[in-house]
Amino acid sequence: MRRVATLVFLSTLAVMAPACGRKKPKLSAEAPARITTLGINAYLWRAALDTIGFMPIAQVDSNGGVIITDWYVSPQTPNERVKVTVTVLDTNLAADAVRVNVQRQTLGATGWAEASVRAGTVQRLEETILSKARDLRRAAVLPDR
Repeated sequence: MRRVATLVFLSTLAVMAPACGRKKPKLSAEAPARITTLGINAYLWRAALDTIGFMPIAQVDSNGGVIITDWYVSPQTPNERVKVTVTVLDTNLAADAVRVNVQRQTLGATGWAEASVRAGTVQRLEETILSKARDLRRAAVLPDR
């Protein structure tokens, strides 16, 4: 019985020994730009959620890459409300992989009425999401060991 146990131990050791001598693969200086565990770019997804996280979320579809907020009324402008839709379009971290749509309404005598979105609002939101996604990618790099 002891001989069998010794034989099993030695054969296991022989199988595992070559793995001990291998060098660990060097880590890249950058995290991969394409993380697709969600079906879309995970950095863009996380950055989009972080960017509009202060607004009430109405609908989220991580497979389709869509985040839709409910109407949000800022305490500074109670006669105005906005609704944002963010769509992550691709698995790559690229400027054209995210699309933002903003709806704005103002409160008048007859109720809420559609209003134009201020110039640059959509572009600033897209730039903020992209910037945060790039920061998340940089933060994902593990230090050299």
